[in-house]
Formats: sequence, C-alpha cells, structure tokens
Amino acid sequence: MASQGRRGGASLPDRPTRNQPTGIISKLSQSPLVSRGKEVAGDAALVTKKLLKSTGKAAWIAGTTFLILVVPLIIEMDREQQLNELELQQASLLGTPTTMGPPPQK
Repeated sequence: MASQGRRGGASLPDRPTRNQPTGIISKLSQSPLVSRGKEVAGDAALVTKKLLKSTGKAAWIAGTTFLILVVPLIIEMDREQQLNELELQQASLLGTPTTMGPPPQK
C-alpha cells in the first residue's frame, strides 16, 4: 500500500528533511549573505583583539619607561628648585648676597 501513488484530491506539502530550512528566519540565517557577514564580523573581532593587545603592550612599555627614566628626573629637578629657594630665603634673612653657584656636594 505504501508503494501506491497518490490518487487525486488535495495533497499535503512534503515534510522538510532535517537539512532543509523550515521558516523564513531559518532561510535567512542560512543565506550566503548572512554567513559572509558572520565571517567578516569574526575577522573584525580577531583584528580588534590583536590591535588592543598590541596597543596594551605599547602602553605598558611607554608607562614603565616613563616611570624609570622621567619620574626620577622630575623629582631631582624639584629637589634642586627647593634647595635654590631655601638658599634665597636664608640669604634674604641673613642679608648676605646670593650666589647662584652649584649646590654643595653631599
């Protein structure tokens, strides 16, 4: 009986197999445009991740270099300025002429 063909009347649509999309959303999600969009988005995310990683490394290098080389220089310049101001203050209190020579060695 299963081998007999259909005889007239209304026929139901064939049932979709597991590989065929069943709805509009399924059809759209399996379209070449959507799959290409997913591929491009994945590539963009990978490039962004690599860029952020390399930018972070560069920021780390710049920050540590600044801390090691520039901060001690700023501190030393501030100390020298404070010493000069102290010498000027002492000279004005004592009434002696100021000389702008090098600071005394420790």
